[in-house]
Amino acid sequence: MKRTGRRYRPGRAAEHYDVIVIGSGIGGLACAALLSKLGRKVCVLEQHYTAGGFTHSYEREGYEWDVGVHYVGEVHKPHAPLRRIFDVISDGRIQWAPMDAVYDRIIIGERHYDFVAGRDNLMADLKRWFPQETAAIDAYFALVQRVSGSMKDFFSGQAMPRAMASVYNSVRKLRVPKECLQTTRQVLESLTQNQELIAVLTGQWGDYGLVPRDAAFLMHAALVKHYFAGGNYPVGGSWKIAEGIIPTIRAAGGEVFTYARVKQLLIENGRATGVSMEDGSTVRAASVVSNAGARLTFGQLLPAAERERHGYPAKLDKVSASIGHLCLYAGFKGDARELGLPRTNLWVYPNADHEGNYEKFLADPKGPMAMMYISFPSAKDPEWDQHYPGKSTVEVITLAKYEWFEQWADQTWNQRGEEYEALKQHFMTQMLEGLFRQMPQLRDRLDYCELSTPLSTQWFNMYDRGELYGLDHDPQRFEQKWLHTITPIKGLYLTGQDVVTAGVGGALMGGVMTTAAMMGAKSMQVFKLLKTWQPPA
Repeated sequence: MKRTGRRYRPGRAAEHYDVIVIGSGIGGLACAALLSKLGRKVCVLEQHYTAGGFTHSYEREGYEWDVGVHYVGEVHKPHAPLRRIFDVISDGRIQWAPMDAVYDRIIIGERHYDFVAGRDNLMADLKRWFPQETAAIDAYFALVQRVSGSMKDFFSGQAMPRAMASVYNSVRKLRVPKECLQTTRQVLESLTQNQELIAVLTGQWGDYGLVPRDAAFLMHAALVKHYFAGGNYPVGGSWKIAEGIIPTIRAAGGEVFTYARVKQLLIENGRATGVSMEDGSTVRAASVVSNAGARLTFGQLLPAAERERHGYPAKLDKVSASIGHLCLYAGFKGDARELGLPRTNLWVYPNADHEGNYEKFLADPKGPMAMMYISFPSAKDPEWDQHYPGKSTVEVITLAKYEWFEQWADQTWNQRGEEYEALKQHFMTQMLEGLFRQMPQLRDRLDYCELSTPLSTQWFNMYDRGELYGLDHDPQRFEQKWLHTITPIKGLYLTGQDVVTAGVGGALMGGVMTTAAMMGAKSMQVFKLLKTWQPPA
């Protein structure tokens, strides 16, 4: 197993820390590493056997797969903002490899559309494919640029004290485009009625888990702009992200513990003072940061009396858990060159009706799948052949309802019985056939495969509905002022994708925002650190 972090034992934890971080996803690790750089002693508590959240990797039967990092944008150059953050929190230990120039291929029925790195390249290709839609395409790219460029203004309040943020957010609408809080379909249909073009422009909607009718355009624009310069993959595999960050935390006297399941937050006299663990032990700190998501933090970890006191049951009713997913992990005999595997992601749709296909699939999981995302991690990693010669891996992902699997939720992972396995086999067969339609040369080279379901996400990541992206990224979610880095409970903070947006980049920025909020009047130290950091000699 690719394991990072140190196994938790009560005697291994210090009596007191400056900060406890619950959860070792990228938002929690980023916050912990930045605080460590600023002189804090931080304890990260991860309930899984390895650190990293959705950035971890796992091995089985001589193969290795990532579980959530399929590509990352805006890390292609050292001065790129996200690359800068990664470099600071890891002291430059995380390296990145570019994907093919065609980073995403949108396949709609029998037609395909290649998204090529470079904003102008993509614009030119879209105009070639849709010559009657030149004006709409120009307007779309201008709007994506304007809305994504407003992200700083939209989320600035997350780095402010709560009172100041409340005032700021009350006038925020005057500072950002109105399209931020419109749905993606609403915005696009104001530009064009060409449904094929809309389907292509929204062909990456699986990256945030909502069809165009439901997704906030803010989320869509941020995602599209994120990949304008192309996609990148962590050299050595996605587990290298956590491995690169953990030494920064340890250098300041902190630690990242695994098998460390938090049972409840300790609240004393209205202040967070630590956590009680599943094994009955306690860990104390001056502050606690939750990277476990808003629903778990305020719906379970916070004591019931505190939940009621601060009105969290009603607040949580205003947001929804995002959709779950199925992931087929497949191993093949032969290296990427031999098998003809690209460093390009495939987005496969039966036709241009994203909403209709999605609704049909959710209503009948035995019917055609609404979408499939196909990734080739072994082809993306330049070090793969050094560790796994003569082998390749592929991942096929589709979205799925938690309710399809809920009857087995109380049963132990890997021991859920024949009926559960039969349902998984049905999906595996569909997904393999979908893969072989796109890559027929793989059919006779399959060596191993297995399928994860929303129950896998629930088991390993503690999302209670097996959700993939935390909270749904609909317009209403982005209007919730209570989704702030600073909670009403003194010493308790929230970080990760629920305070900014989905994805590695969004969760990473959540870590930055939370750190700045925790520093209060000294928040500029965070941004100074990001600006002035130099690689170790």
